[in-house]
Amino acid sequence: MSHIQINSPDVISLHGKLSIPPSKSQTLRALVFALLAKGSSTITHPLESPDTYAMLDAISKLGATVAKIGNAITIEGVSGNLQVADDVIDCKNSGQVLRFIGALAGLLPSYTILTGDHSIRTRRPVKPLLDGLRMYGAFATSSKLDNYAPIIIKGPLKEGKACICGKDSQPVSGLLIAGAFAKERTILHVENPGEMPWIDLTLSWFDKLNIPYSNNNYKQYEMYGNASYKGFNYHVPGDLSSLSFPLCAAIVTKSTLRIENVDLNEVQGDKKIIPILQEMGAHIEIHDKEKAITIYGDCELHGIEIDMNECIDALPILAVMGCFAKGTTHLVNAHIAREKESDRISSICKELTKMGANIEERKDGLIASHSNLIGQKLNSYDDHRIIMSLSIAAHFAKGSTTIENCRMIEKTYPSFVKDLQQIGSPIKELP
Repeated sequence: MSHIQINSPDVISLHGKLSIPPSKSQTLRALVFALLAKGSSTITHPLESPDTYAMLDAISKLGATVAKIGNAITIEGVSGNLQVADDVIDCKNSGQVLRFIGALAGLLPSYTILTGDHSIRTRRPVKPLLDGLRMYGAFATSSKLDNYAPIIIKGPLKEGKACICGKDSQPVSGLLIAGAFAKERTILHVENPGEMPWIDLTLSWFDKLNIPYSNNNYKQYEMYGNASYKGFNYHVPGDLSSLSFPLCAAIVTKSTLRIENVDLNEVQGDKKIIPILQEMGAHIEIHDKEKAITIYGDCELHGIEIDMNECIDALPILAVMGCFAKGTTHLVNAHIAREKESDRISSICKELTKMGANIEERKDGLIASHSNLIGQKLNSYDDHRIIMSLSIAAHFAKGSTTIENCRMIEKTYPSFVKDLQQIGSPIKELP
């Protein structure tokens, strides 16, 4: 996919139902834990994503045997005994592969090199991960000495304490997983802990696999090492981050829509967008038993203040909803959004401003007020969440909107355009 175009008529009416794609975060965690398991694991309904393929390549290089049959991946694990990678591990565009596999590389008494695409090598810092690994006695450095990939890691991890900045949850999760399989006990102190629901997602896997740990208010963890568990079967649930886009499309077009594959018992942080939108005035009905929700178009949103720390990936789409809602919406405590695939605070602010939005960038967030948007030619910043958020903005803008360079949408929601077309959206792909 090269570009996306939305020619917005005066009224867009969406209808019917759709099913959200599988969770990227759960797919990648399932692959990591299958790598470390004893015996065979089967993961069904994984997200078909470049990030998934990058993780599959990484775990294969560390010794896993991978087979894909239909809609399932079977992985023969290494029982916690990683093999030396015989080549550089290319993380592509995945910060999760970089941080999780980078941490696991600290278990090996040999050098592991990890790199990635331009965004990974210039935008996705790894200083907290490198700091933690060094405090556990590993060799850990960035080849350019700039705290970005390529990084070079050599273990093994030793018993001890580490203290890192926890604003980004991925280095914390990575070090906790590595600590579970280290040969000795490790203690991790976390300063400025953030994105706690994503830490909970990792800890839920420890609970599922009976891996012992202690968690003191997300500020100190103790991992006991030498974890061991048998292979498992896992069905990947729907991605509650991707849910936000069709959900918000229904709201801005004042449509009624049913969205399926929505399990709100899942430990995924971005499910918080549902109570946030309800507080803003959205009419959303939850069908727990059916794992579905229905959005009704008979509502009017009003602006509120939103603490973004527990749902940081929702910042771009909530900035869009701030422009749709009456009054003013304040998005706060979101500084870590500047260190994602793009500087999401700056990116979404610049593009919505092009569309005529009344929006103001702040150091740790945004202030957005009700705006009448006009279609424009927009930049994607090679960021899947910026692309999808601007696509939703185009649904209540006047005129035609074109978003350029949209291939990165495949990272989390490869069927995004097709799904919206299915429910009546005028969105289309351009070569």
